[in-house]
Amino acid sequence: MTREFNSLERFAPAPPKFHLLPFRFTRLNGKELLVNETGEFLFVPTGTVHRLTDERLDTGSALYQDLKAKQFVYDESSSPLLDILATKVRTKFDHMCDGTKLHIFVVTLRCEHSCEYCQVSRQTATRGEFDMSIATADRAIVMMMDSPAPALTLEIQGGEPLLAFDLIQYIVPEAKKLAIERGKDLDIVVCTNLACVTDDMLLYFRDECVKVSTSLDGPAFLHNKNRPRPGHNSYEKAIEGIERSRAILGMENVAALMTTTAASLDYAVEIVNEYVRRGFHSIFLRPISPYGFAVKTRHRTGYEIESFLEFYKKGLAHILKVNRGGYRIAEVYTQILLTKILTPNSTRYVDMQSPAGAAWNVLVYNFDGDVYASDESRMLAEMRDWTFRLGNVHKDTRRTIFTGDPALQLFRASCNQSLAGCSDCAFQSYCAADPVYHHATQGDMYGHRPTSGFCARNMEVIKHLFSLIDENDYETMHILWSWITGEQVTREVVACA
Repeated sequence: MTREFNSLERFAPAPPKFHLLPFRFTRLNGKELLVNETGEFLFVPTGTVHRLTDERLDTGSALYQDLKAKQFVYDESSSPLLDILATKVRTKFDHMCDGTKLHIFVVTLRCEHSCEYCQVSRQTATRGEFDMSIATADRAIVMMMDSPAPALTLEIQGGEPLLAFDLIQYIVPEAKKLAIERGKDLDIVVCTNLACVTDDMLLYFRDECVKVSTSLDGPAFLHNKNRPRPGHNSYEKAIEGIERSRAILGMENVAALMTTTAASLDYAVEIVNEYVRRGFHSIFLRPISPYGFAVKTRHRTGYEIESFLEFYKKGLAHILKVNRGGYRIAEVYTQILLTKILTPNSTRYVDMQSPAGAAWNVLVYNFDGDVYASDESRMLAEMRDWTFRLGNVHKDTRRTIFTGDPALQLFRASCNQSLAGCSDCAFQSYCAADPVYHHATQGDMYGHRPTSGFCARNMEVIKHLFSLIDENDYETMHILWSWITGEQVTREVVACA
């Protein structure tokens, strides 16, 4: 009798029914939230992750098909889906293409305001001592145009840049002329408090297609407290300047930003209402920044991150209420995060990019020719911390700036994909590294995430937005989507949908 032996294949483990693609997860609202490398997400029942890793998930279930469609798993039929995944990854890192797009020129440190939260040690010196020279402006313009980016934004700041208006009149045509020669698109924005603006200045901006960005911290009592100036009329000057600017430049060419101080925390609703009353359709509920002169006054203007988060949530709830009433106004930080959460698109907001936007997507040219990795980097220099000073326009080229030690150290700490506490975080795809912030607050570019204010703020805001998404209220989601798409939302739209 011949004995038959079983083949080796009979004892081999069965091939896996599916394979896992990289993803991270967290528990939220009694469910598991899965997020993959491109930011695609899925709320699933608790226990799904265990069933995935143990290969106990039914491949015929609707849940499996959802996971497969969103690239959490793949099998022998997934080739087209993996092609889509590659496309989404390229789109997500679009901000890494082309080169530095935002270029900030600090034309003067002089300013007639004395804001306690100001991040710059403003100067009241006479003309010239703290103003950018023509030679420095020329070199900065050339370095800006050396960027390979086909579309550039030139942002003119101070101090108060209108105190050096003659320099603005020099920079604008010179930059536009060189942009034409290099075949580049150029947007120009002047950041000003508008207190000393004249009609002649505004007519010049109109003729040169220059936009204006100003500050509006809320109602008169709050704005005047946050932004004191001689005469105690900064609010009145700001409102007058906004209205005159709109009349000459057009509504769409005048923007405003607010900063949240300790004095602001109890007035989220009033601040939003002020922006609505003044006809703005966006508001950025910005926390105070831990840089420059603001650090010296933080005992008066600063607060704990928990207080800001309460302010943000109250403000966002009121903004949604205003939208439901038929007036469209978007909260900018929410809009930025939702773009990252709900679409594969990258954003131009450099503080929330990974690799970090500092240096890569923004350069700052100080009045003295020093080049910094970001506006915050320049503010650190006001505190005699020159860690992120990349070079000087009179001594360096774009190449030497980007290959020098300061830039290379910054780049090494700029990817949250490889940072401790970030690499395994469910929200890593939506967040950033921000080595400048962590150097300023923790003395370490890499940062310690459990004690990071940046991490605490973003994690809580992202969780809050995911809670809104999970609730899936039709009106709320319609409004949030409109902030991403630019679609107008009215009572009629909601009622008829």
